[in-house]
Amino acid sequence: MISPRYHREKPQRYRLEAGKCTKCGEIHFPPRKVCRKCFAREFETVELPRRGKVVTCTTVWIPPAEFDDQKPYVNAIVELENGVRLTVMISEAPPDEVDIGTEVEIVFRRLQHGPAWEVIRYGYKARVIAG
Repeated sequence: MISPRYHREKPQRYRLEAGKCTKCGEIHFPPRKVCRKCFAREFETVELPRRGKVVTCTTVWIPPAEFDDQKPYVNAIVELENGVRLTVMISEAPPDEVDIGTEVEIVFRRLQHGPAWEVIRYGYKARVIAG
């Protein structure tokens, strides 16, 4: 069964939309109802940049069953060009190609899939920028 929360998160999963406080300019991802900096309640929707650098990472060798077909994979915290940090799975790169400071871009990919009767879930991952 698909959770209702998953459907509520579509804009941030598919378009990387964040909330920018109209009072202080703080950007929140995922969007919030109250600004953590100034406690204001008014936000505008902004799209996050697609490029960033790995701040920290770890290789997952024994994943949960839903991700078994993707092992081994790297989970990382990526700081985007505007300072927002995301937790992402690194795709299309072996673990030895990912380290702190690696430049990445956010891409739209399959996150996981279950049995044939379930929906395949898509969202953002990061891939290493060749350079």
